[in-house]
Amino acid sequence: MSDTPNQGVRPAFRQWRARRPFWGGLLLALGGAEILLTEKASLKVVMHIGMQGLAGYLLPAVMLLCGLLALFSPGQRLFYSITGILASLGTWLTSNLGGFFIGLLLGAVGSCLVFGWLPDQEPRRSRRQRRKEARAAETVQAAVRG
Repeated sequence: MSDTPNQGVRPAFRQWRARRPFWGGLLLALGGAEILLTEKASLKVVMHIGMQGLAGYLLPAVMLLCGLLALFSPGQRLFYSITGILASLGTWLTSNLGGFFIGLLLGAVGSCLVFGWLPDQEPRRSRRQRRKEARAAETVQAAVRG
C-alpha cells in the first residue's frame, strides 16, 4: 500500500515516472515502433529490407522490447540501453535507413537517455517550489533577527 491512499492518478503517475528512465524508454520504444510501421509501408516507399526481411523486423522489435523493459524493469537499464543503441544503429542497414532516420534518431537518443539515467538522484524541484522555500527561509531569518 502507498503512504497516501487518495493521492490521485496524476501524482501517482509522476511518482512512478520519477523512479525509472521514462523519457528514454519511451523514445526507444517509439523509435522501434516507427521503424516497424515504415516496414509496412507501400512498396513505392520501401527502400531496403535486408536479409529477406527478417532483420528488418527483428531489430525494431528488439528496440521496442528494450524500451518497454527499460520502463518496467529499470534495474537492468544499462544492458537495455546498450542493446537498444546497437539495434538502432543496425536498422540503418536493415530497415529503410533506420525508418527514414526518424526511428534511428529516436532510438539513439532514447538509448542515451536510458544509459545516463541515475536511480538514486533526488527528484527535481520546480522553480516555483524553490522560490517558495527561499521565501519561507527569509521569513524565518527575519523573525529570528527582529
